Amino acid sequence: MIKKRIFAVLILLAGIALGWAVFASDKPNAPASLSKYPFRLGLDLSGGTHLLYSADISKLSPSQVDDSMNALRDVIERRINLFGVGEPIVQEQTGSFGSGGEHRLSIELPGVTDISEAIAMIGQTPFLEFRVQSDGPQQVSIDENGNAVLNADGNFVPTDLTGKYLKSSQLSFNQTTGEPIINLNFNDEGAKLFEKITKENIGKTVAIYLDGQVISAPVVREAISGGQAQISGSFTPKEARELVGRLNSGALPVPISLISTETIGATLGEQAVNAGVNAALIGFLAIVLFLLVWYRLPGLVSVVALGIYIAITLALYKLIPVTLSTAGIAGFIISIGIAVDANILIFERFKEERKNGRGVSDALEAGFDRAWLSIRDANTASIITAVILFWFGSSLIKGFALTFGLGVIISLFSAIVITRLFLRSLPKMENSKVGKFLFSSGFIK
Repeated sequence: MIKKRIFAVLILLAGIALGWAVFASDKPNAPASLSKYPFRLGLDLSGGTHLLYSADISKLSPSQVDDSMNALRDVIERRINLFGVGEPIVQEQTGSFGSGGEHRLSIELPGVTDISEAIAMIGQTPFLEFRVQSDGPQQVSIDENGNAVLNADGNFVPTDLTGKYLKSSQLSFNQTTGEPIINLNFNDEGAKLFEKITKENIGKTVAIYLDGQVISAPVVREAISGGQAQISGSFTPKEARELVGRLNSGALPVPISLISTETIGATLGEQAVNAGVNAALIGFLAIVLFLLVWYRLPGLVSVVALGIYIAITLALYKLIPVTLSTAGIAGFIISIGIAVDANILIFERFKEERKNGRGVSDALEAGFDRAWLSIRDANTASIITAVILFWFGSSLIKGFALTFGLGVIISLFSAIVITRLFLRSLPKMENSKVGKFLFSSGFIK
């Protein structure tokens, strides 16, 4: 019993420390170690940055434009919104701009007020393409070190094989020279294109371009099937690792150029944030009042566990980080109510066992055991739902699915581990009037 009480006190202190860290990090005088983890608010609450890019579709056939622009939008959204919780707005714009038809991409990044940071988030995604040697003579120049360098611009023509067909890339090293080698794996459609290109250009050079610069120009000896290619060049291991990471995050299917930047103001602003915080406090206090009145001492324990749940959830929101819009704040308020469900099931089972004549200790253990099956099945169904939404949903749906799934898992931990540990560490006082009152439920009987 003493060990359980000590452990319960340690968890309580850890929860208080975590809660302090969560809320202190947004204070103006927060410690440097905490100030880098503020809450990230959405466009409607804090504004952000708007970037407008022009997509170069001059080398695409009309039938390829729509697919390429959709792929471009998906790649950029995936690059800047890895976990689906950043809530960026990435939209395609088409029409007559300036002298003629043009395809543009509008990107709005919530919470990002540094223009250079916003541009860097997009610019880190490379444009990968393959070009084949034309029938004309190869042009070669000599660099400052005396090495022959291909003048590829006038001797190579683009192919349909670009980064949009890239499935993955891995880093390896030449066992003889130790030179970094980047292995490219294409999807099924890309594998067919690569085999077709190599089959039709045996004896010719196929140049691999990254962001408009030739980085490798091997000569094709035979048709290559299986959808695998290699890039070798004057990379350092660090540069090769960074390139692999960038390629895996998504290579742009078409090149883009920045047209304009703009800082966006909040559409709702501080007033909406304050309203959301007040609603959360009112909802939390209403739940606390219900738990204390109806379940008494177990209800108080549940309130403490719920406070630790809130601290853990908000800490994860900062660390991931999750962008909180007004809808996100509303979802968090709802999750507070959902987090109490498991405790209510446990306490109702506990009441039934007490009515059957069991002591407090035995009733608590039986209540947890009998409620566990219902809690397990309900939370498993919720987690499956979250996984399906994250797997098949769009960016905004993925963000909701991730926060929802996290909430379910954390609430499960809060009810089964924290609440149970605290209740086990309490003095039971079964035979006293005070003990009977504290461990009964409902209104005074």
